[in-house]
Amino acid sequence: MFEPLQYQFFVRGLIAATLVGGLLGLLGVYVVLRRMAYIGHGLSHAVFGGAAVSWVMGINFFVGATLWGFVSAVLITLTARKRVIGADAAIGIITTASFALGIALISRVGGFVRSFEAALFGNILGVGTDDIVAIIVVTITASAFVFVAYKHLLFATFDPEVADFYGVRTGWIDAAFSLVLAATIVVSMQVLGVTLIAASIVIPPIVARLLTNSFRRMMIISMIVGSTTGFVGIYISFYVDVSSGASIVLLASVVFIAALLYAHLKSRLKARRGATDSGVMIASPETPGSL
Repeated sequence: MFEPLQYQFFVRGLIAATLVGGLLGLLGVYVVLRRMAYIGHGLSHAVFGGAAVSWVMGINFFVGATLWGFVSAVLITLTARKRVIGADAAIGIITTASFALGIALISRVGGFVRSFEAALFGNILGVGTDDIVAIIVVTITASAFVFVAYKHLLFATFDPEVADFYGVRTGWIDAAFSLVLAATIVVSMQVLGVTLIAASIVIPPIVARLLTNSFRRMMIISMIVGSTTGFVGIYISFYVDVSSGASIVLLASVVFIAALLYAHLKSRLKARRGATDSGVMIASPETPGSL
């Protein structure tokens, strides 16, 4: 177990995967409850286009890709609010166009093959000190945002129309959340890859939702599931020699199946217990001495 820790690249990957897993678990709660799962998938592809443009133009990767993802999220929101086309169609058009632009630039310019594969599928060998610093900064920023805007986010998540009526600026809340989500996706690319980030956004909160009805507990469980699957998944990727993103997502999928079975068995036992209690109540008046 301690053998991989002698390698610096593994330690960096372990730290990155654990932080990214917890961060995606935190933001994923809002994504799932607001039924934005597809936007998480779409933004990861849009950010890839921004990463390619940043690389070609020589702009800082984190700044360029984050701004590109933020602009994509704003365009999706504005297009969907026109009500001419649905949000899912807006996401499909904007994000796939951005992803296609990234691939076109890479195929045209070249020289980005290894980084290209890492960005698509994740690779702990590609996690550097700069990535760790960026992940820590985004984690602190996102946690502070959720803490400060907790009530507004909660209100906007469960009843956005009423939130507008009471003066909560849901447009600003959505814009700030999109910026934080875009930054999170950017710093997650080296660990998970753009093709697998959406699963890490969605699976931990769904697992948490299967285990609890409490919003606060759901956030805590989702963060724990995300961090744990990231930590253990990196170990699996090291010993099995597979992509770090694939091992993390596959492990999270196993956890989801276990949570689903647990929730099913729990509901069956609860229904059986309710039927038994009902049977006792019906039979009790006929029991001698019950009066």
